Amino acid sequence: MTTPKETLDRAIREALKAGERERLATLRMLLNDVDNTRIREQAEVDDETFVRLVRRGIKQRQESAEQYERGGRDELAAKERREIEVLEEFLPPEVDEQELRRAIDEILAETEATGPAAIGPVMREMMSRYAGRADGARINQLVRERLAAD
Repeated sequence: MTTPKETLDRAIREALKAGERERLATLRMLLNDVDNTRIREQAEVDDETFVRLVRRGIKQRQESAEQYERGGRDELAAKERREIEVLEEFLPPEVDEQELRRAIDEILAETEATGPAAIGPVMREMMSRYAGRADGARINQLVRERLAAD
């Protein structure tokens, strides 16, 4: 089993050999985040932390792309979107919406929770089950929809 850092190192070598400068720059930024996290936590970066770093990088680039688009800088927005595509290669496959809905229903049945007060406990359980495999904002939306239907 390869570590996230080994996977990233391999991708950087491939980008170097292929002369893909933009991809290489994106991968090096991610490697820098991984190294900084490893130093800060004084431990190797595990898969869950790696996915969290990738998601953070994607979110930052999405926000930048939106700002560039509002400012009429379409070429910079397009660059940010290409970087997002590079980072998305390192994400595990997303859990489908049906599975998320079933899990929400299951948790609600187990806890017999209802109303807005149930959002926190349901979200905690969902994120512990699906951390790194599903977007937290998407889970939150589904939980709120399900609780509003009650």
